Amino acid sequence: MKIERIDTYVAHNWMFVEVTTDTGLKGVGESTFFGFPEATASVAKGFGERLIGEDPFRIEYHNLSLYRAYSMRGMAIGGAISAIDQALWDIKGKHYQAPVWDLLGGRVRDRVRAMLVIPYGTAEEVAASCKAAVEDGYTALKVMVYQPEHHLMAFGAKVKDMVERMALIREVVGWDVEIGIELHRNMALGESIAAIREFEQFRPLFVEDPIPPDSVLSFGEVSQKSRVPMAAGERNTSIWEFREYVEHGGVHHIRPDVGIAGGITGTRKICALAEAHHQGIIPHAVPSGPVATAAQVQLGFAVPNWEVTEHMLQDRAPWTKAVKAIVPVINGHWLPNETPGLGVELDHEGLKSIPVINKVPPTSLKTDGSVAFR
Repeated sequence: MKIERIDTYVAHNWMFVEVTTDTGLKGVGESTFFGFPEATASVAKGFGERLIGEDPFRIEYHNLSLYRAYSMRGMAIGGAISAIDQALWDIKGKHYQAPVWDLLGGRVRDRVRAMLVIPYGTAEEVAASCKAAVEDGYTALKVMVYQPEHHLMAFGAKVKDMVERMALIREVVGWDVEIGIELHRNMALGESIAAIREFEQFRPLFVEDPIPPDSVLSFGEVSQKSRVPMAAGERNTSIWEFREYVEHGGVHHIRPDVGIAGGITGTRKICALAEAHHQGIIPHAVPSGPVATAAQVQLGFAVPNWEVTEHMLQDRAPWTKAVKAIVPVINGHWLPNETPGLGVELDHEGLKSIPVINKVPPTSLKTDGSVAFR
């Protein structure tokens, strides 16, 4: 079997690849470099030219070969490699008539738990969304506690607002629901340490990305001075970057993204690295599309230290238009699926109806007009 063609499709803020072999088997994959999907498509096209005529089963070889080409790094490169890698695993699963999780060693759990990400809003709106999610069967939620308007507030006022939000959420959902607090890289080192101490009373599962992802040493200082488990990794693209967070960052929950961190091949290595340090995996999956979500679920069934899978509601357009069928969440969980490969197929007609999101990359500002973190 040989790779015959690699096609790319940009829709919404996603970039999909479809790898076709000379036997007619096709595999799909997705990059989650959502800021600049066209850039990833350009890289994937270049990689595709190299792969024509190659054996699609040499997944490990192709992953490393593309990564070492020029030794260029970053999310566009990582996104293209990740999408191609997922597609090759999809082909291999279809060839052997097995789901990818079976090729990875078989299931280590009966179901994969979903962590629903709650959108921005007023405290009352967020609490209502949390309550509705719990009623739908979710037992884990991630809350965007840091709101966009917090950049325009004094430190004391913003922390007061965040604490009041968390208090209302706990009042609504109780203590049997696990809550992750997302600070979204919006705070300075000292500010984040002070705020996290205020969050201790709500017993969060983790606090994620309290500071920008610019320094492992700085993140390690936040972790060292906090008594709440920390989560990070969604902006990292290789095992070498993750090694520093795992060993020196004081991270307790590692957050690789299958759409930028090397696909299934790269993400599984990151998971093993974390497992050796007794760290759990809570993958980044927002705003992933339906193919990357399917790839995350395959890993969730096969990786021992996988905790929960971040999730956005995907039972509506444009997710339902991009593929012929999504991998559904049932009562807050994904159930095993015996469909060979990743279990999803692109809907080419549906993709044509999904416009590309063309927007100027946003930058948050402070009250004096200077650039804020994020």
